[in-house]
Amino acid sequence: MRKPILALLLLLAAAIAAAVIGWMQWNKNPPALSGPPLGGDFTLTAAHGPVTLHDFRGKWVLLYFGYTFCPDICPTNLGNLAVAWRQLPPQAQKQVQILFVSVDPQRDTPQRLQQYADYFGANIIGLTGSKKEIDRIVRNYGAVYRMVPVKDSAMGYLVDHSAFTYLIDPQGRLITQLPHGTTVDQFKQVIQQHLKEE
Repeated sequence: MRKPILALLLLLAAAIAAAVIGWMQWNKNPPALSGPPLGGDFTLTAAHGPVTLHDFRGKWVLLYFGYTFCPDICPTNLGNLAVAWRQLPPQAQKQVQILFVSVDPQRDTPQRLQQYADYFGANIIGLTGSKKEIDRIVRNYGAVYRMVPVKDSAMGYLVDHSAFTYLIDPQGRLITQLPHGTTVDQFKQVIQQHLKEE
């Protein structure tokens, strides 16, 4: 009984160490940004079928790029976003949509993405597509990501990625980007401020 637990702990420690090393390498040598974020419409696939940004005209959209195997950054950002959304009045919640776009299409199926998104309990929609489709959207929003091989790990690789949350207005225009580490209160304040300005 102890051997499987020990093996699991060692695997977990290796994954955490790989994530830390990957993050240190990212800080030393970050990939070049693709340019100023322009935003724009896109079509990807959710568990229930095709989804376009245009589907959410009339709502404020919070867009985040990440992946379900992410050990720390994605759960932190999505968790803060979800708590902020849940703290909004019901009428305000109906005016806000959170989209989670995977930068790991090889492992993140639409079904896996939706299971992951549902964990946060904030009506988040998980989206994926081909690498070509995702790369185009990443480029348009000025985001960046890269695969980092991890030796002696069942995961095989991690994905280093930028961690901005993009705020898109009800007309589908990119308004601003919020950095990693944006708190629940800050997310809530930004959302409420823009809802009042409508």
